[in-house]
Order: sequence, then structure tokens, then C-alpha cells
Amino acid sequence: MELKLTLNGKPVRDSVDPDLLLLDFLRAHGCYSVKRGCETSNCGLCTVLLDGRPILSCSLLAVRADGRSVTTLEGLQEEAAEFTGFIAAQGADQCGFCNPGFVVNTIALLREIPDPTDDQIRAWLAGNLCRCSGYDGQLRGIRAFLDRRAPKGGPHGA
Repeated sequence: MELKLTLNGKPVRDSVDPDLLLLDFLRAHGCYSVKRGCETSNCGLCTVLLDGRPILSCSLLAVRADGRSVTTLEGLQEEAAEFTGFIAAQGADQCGFCNPGFVVNTIALLREIPDPTDDQIRAWLAGNLCRCSGYDGQLRGIRAFLDRRAPKGGPHGA
């Protein structure tokens, strides 16, 4: 099948098998931030943006992305650079394996809700599994980033 999509802002055209997962298509096109983890749509390691919304690429056939826009962490480097240091400073990237999924979901969250509460952050990141950090570091890192960019005032969070 012929597949045409926009990948990280660039048009891509390829011939694919009808049963090819988007995850495998992306990795074949050099997007190695997209990882295979659980293969059951439960861990978030394969999270990408499809038309700006986070999806699990392990549970979507590549042909379903035909004519659409797919963005991986490789296409979000400038936006991600703003806050990944805050996550690292909190010790939340111990092995780094889950980071791409967390970062892509965090970008989607901040686009949707520029000043989220702690509960909103937890809800958006609930589908991202991390075996190293215990999740508090990610929350602290995102909160530190938000607090630094916010105008001086009262504390954020709930």
C-alpha cells in the first residue's frame, strides 16, 4: 500500500504492508526515540503525536496515518529542550528509556493546558511507565519548569 504522511514536518512517501504498525514504520524512517516496550499499549514508550495529539504508535496501523502529520521526539527537539533539563535535575531520567514518551506527552499536555495542576500532570502522564524513578521526579521536574516560567506569584499545583 502507498502511504503518504508528514513526518516531523517533512513529507514522506513509502510503500508499506497493510499490517505494518506505525511504530515499525517510524523506526524504519530513523525515529529511534519511538520504542517498543510492552507491545500491549500499556507503557507509553511508543508515544508520538498524530495531528498534534498523543497516541501509542504500537497500536495503530501505519496506513491509518495516511495523509496525516506524525511528530516524534526527533521533531520536537527545540520544544523539548526547554524542560528536559528540569526533569534530569530531579533525577527522573535515571536510565532514560522512558523519557521520549514522557517528553512527548508533556509537550502535548503543555500545549493543551499551559498551566496544569499536579493532578492534571499526573493524569496526562498516567500511561507512561517508568521502572527506575517512581514518577515523583517527573512531576517535580515539570513543576519546576512551570514555576520557573510563571510570573512571580502564588504556588502552582493541587
